[in-house]
Amino acid sequence: MTDPHWLDDVEMRAWVGFVRTRDLIAAAVGRDSARESNLTYVEYSVLAFLSKTPEHRCTFAELAAQLEWSQSRLSHQITRMEKRGLVVREPIPDDARRTAARLTPRGAEVLTGAAPAHVVSVRKHMIDVLDRQQLAALADIYDTLLAHHRQTASEN
Repeated sequence: MTDPHWLDDVEMRAWVGFVRTRDLIAAAVGRDSARESNLTYVEYSVLAFLSKTPEHRCTFAELAAQLEWSQSRLSHQITRMEKRGLVVREPIPDDARRTAARLTPRGAEVLTGAAPAHVVSVRKHMIDVLDRQQLAALADIYDTLLAHHRQTASEN
């Protein structure tokens, strides 16, 4: 095996900066969410996505793909959220092997109550820390990285 192409100082700063800030921001938003609305960051993500779908309903396969999770992880998360009355599982009438998740009225109510504090937290921990030019550059960078990884995933 040949020596790897080691990261230089700028590459290492970019990598470590991404890893640390991603974890710190997600943890901070998660703490705020739990304190303000008794929702985890993950629960908020599921509820927010379902709220934007037709009839607040989505197949597990589509929901897992959109959240970029495994179906197993999603299934465990939906089980926990069902126990709290936030979502329900529904069979797909035309295909007994597939299942959908649907936002309940209680889940929609909890999301509506949580959304203002969530956006305040996201702004506090990320958006308002950057100026408009930095934010646009970061958005472009993430668009590039997401496109690369989605293309790679579709090729495998």
